[in-house]
Amino acid sequence: MPNKPYPARPRPSLSALALWGGVAAVFCIGLAWGRYPVHLRELLRILAHAAGLPVEPDWPGVLETVVMQVRLPRVLAAMLIGGGLSVSGAAFQGLFRNPLVSPYILGVASGAGFGAALGILLWNSPWLIQGSAFFFGMLAVTAAWAMSRLYRSAGPMIIILAGVVVGAFFQSLLSLVKYTADPDDKLPVIVYWLMGSLSSMTMERLLTVVLPMGVCVLGLLLVRWQLNVLSLGDEEARTLGVEAGRLRLGVIVAVTTITASAVSVSGIIGWVGLVVPHLARMLVGPDYRRLIPASLALGACYLVLIDGLARNLTAMEIPLGILTASVGAPFFAILLGRGRTGWA
Repeated sequence: MPNKPYPARPRPSLSALALWGGVAAVFCIGLAWGRYPVHLRELLRILAHAAGLPVEPDWPGVLETVVMQVRLPRVLAAMLIGGGLSVSGAAFQGLFRNPLVSPYILGVASGAGFGAALGILLWNSPWLIQGSAFFFGMLAVTAAWAMSRLYRSAGPMIIILAGVVVGAFFQSLLSLVKYTADPDDKLPVIVYWLMGSLSSMTMERLLTVVLPMGVCVLGLLLVRWQLNVLSLGDEEARTLGVEAGRLRLGVIVAVTTITASAVSVSGIIGWVGLVVPHLARMLVGPDYRRLIPASLALGACYLVLIDGLARNLTAMEIPLGILTASVGAPFFAILLGRGRTGWA
């Protein structure tokens, strides 16, 4: 019996090619769109000059500052975080065979939120806040995994229940930190951080999460054919030569690292990892060999556009979590109303 149930690689479809073309277009839109608009020709020349091509820099200096130092870190971060959360959501939905699962299901958001709030309360240093958020996010999922191992006979879905328990515990600790925070100084910072934003993104902060997120996203791309097998159940996976327990642990570690890294630099941006995989499934189908790359591309485009709206809709920047929930919740309601249950 062959080791792989899908030996032939899928050929690139028109929808997949259109998605990746859309990523390039949205990247340019994100850099050009703003209160200080940049013409496409000038944008391409600035990018070419930054890449070392022989282009005469005859544009205003402020234009290059806006593109390279203000917008470029935000757009790259939005693409990395949106794509990472979307891939994580698609992987978890296949892993647990549940269309309502998101990357935050195992308590990473509550743990990271508590860690960031604790960092704001005690230190108020961006690097310590980011490190504390990442540590407690990883700790929350580790606790959920350890709790699930105590009830191995209950089946793999027990880890979701353990994640709910751990998430509720860290949510209570977060409420305690908010209760003790100074309402005129610390509390507004904590509340704004929890709503998610890329307003303080710099290239230095982005570089701290590129490596862990990039490696884990690549790992999920490499095992995407195995997610097809795992979505059929553990018995079928073992029959086809896939070690379900080891794969499940590897996917959980990768998704947790991606999600904790994203939350540590951007705050909690909900609904991306829940809604985007469903939209990608509508475009390319349930085959994870196509679904994971499509989720990556679509998630990157989605969060760049949402961040653009957050920057430009009103005079004051809108937190990303508000917009993703405002867009994601109605879309998911429409999805449920149309009865799209063939998700895997």
